[in-house]
Amino acid sequence: MSIREQILADIKEAMKSKNEFVRDTLRTINAALKQVEVDERIEMTDEIVLPLLQKEIKKRQDSVELYLKGGREDLANKERSEIDIIVKYLPKQLSDNELEKKIKQIIASVGASSIKELGAVMKAAKEQIGASADAKRISEVVKRLLS
Repeated sequence: MSIREQILADIKEAMKSKNEFVRDTLRTINAALKQVEVDERIEMTDEIVLPLLQKEIKKRQDSVELYLKGGREDLANKERSEIDIIVKYLPKQLSDNELEKKIKQIIASVGASSIKELGAVMKAAKEQIGASADAKRISEVVKRLLS
């Protein structure tokens, strides 16, 4: 079952169990996916859906920061709850040790030795690691290892 099909099935399940928060969160995600599908006239595959889910999580993380600065803990908690729901559709995230190990291998394969080659390492890392780690985490580890 594809991620998109799983989201649709989970929307139905949330409707049956009258879980409005989960239903509304998944409907919002489904609408974002549908928008891309219509705009770009493409069939939604898991390779397309995963980066879109990461983008939706990033939006919510940014909102959490803004709400906390504005003193709105209630809205920040709502966004965190939405993140928890969306994360379930991403592959298992790499631990810090696993991520560091993979990036060391990528740096060796690219032949990078300084921070100047950050772009090449990041490109290779995003291709190899994919949705198993957040781009921000990847970037922090790459910068630390190349410095």
